[in-house]
Amino acid sequence: MKGVYLQLKESKAKQRFHQVAPWIFPVLILLAWHVLTSAELIPSNVLPQPLKVLSVLISMLQSGELFTHVGISAKRAFSGLIIGGSLGFLFGLMNGFWRTAERLADSSIQMIRTIPHLSLIPLVIIWFGIEEPAKLVLVSLGVFFPVYLNTLHGIRSIDPGLIEMGQVYGMRGFSLYLHIILPGALPSILVGLRYALGIMWLTLIVAETVAAKSGLGYMAMNAREFFQMDVIVLSILIYALLGKLSDIAAKLLENWWLQWNPNYAAR
Repeated sequence: MKGVYLQLKESKAKQRFHQVAPWIFPVLILLAWHVLTSAELIPSNVLPQPLKVLSVLISMLQSGELFTHVGISAKRAFSGLIIGGSLGFLFGLMNGFWRTAERLADSSIQMIRTIPHLSLIPLVIIWFGIEEPAKLVLVSLGVFFPVYLNTLHGIRSIDPGLIEMGQVYGMRGFSLYLHIILPGALPSILVGLRYALGIMWLTLIVAETVAAKSGLGYMAMNAREFFQMDVIVLSILIYALLGKLSDIAAKLLENWWLQWNPNYAAR
């Protein structure tokens, strides 16, 4: 009985550690930041104190300015994700299912993929100006390729035995794709989505700092002109927070859609 109690206690301690562990490193960084800036080992014109950044955060929340910029940036980011991700998924499905489509399109897609999409900013500005379409094009380009590649890879990695088993049970055409091929490719597709989310925020940061009149990137660039280091650091931290929240949402999506998979059900 005592052994069972000790095992249960050990299990609870491990569970608590797993809950706390992700916060250890960020807290240590925050403490180091506070100590180094308070002791003026790092000058305030290089990195402001955490409390000063917190004060700016509270002030911008009260004025509503921060909500406006975050809302605009989030709208741009997820609009681009929907457009580029949908196109990447559709092309991945098409080229994964039909060899002829792959021979026609994949080579051109891979050639375009090798061009850094952020290097196209001057051309995109000439074609679309500096308004919203330019930012949507850049974000869409950024998220297209990871979703496309992982969708294509997921479909091509399906175990042929599963397809044969589905055919034995009378599945053909759309039914076979819906119940066998797509579920089998879904883990790879969701990996592509998580990768695309990171590229989405990265692209948006650059797009908003180059040509924007609103959004987090604009807020940071405007603060740079007035040398407001606290606002710049706050912008960076918000981008990091948005990226983390996007990744958590993608993980929850994985656990929901992949409940049938033992590797995800055990999480």
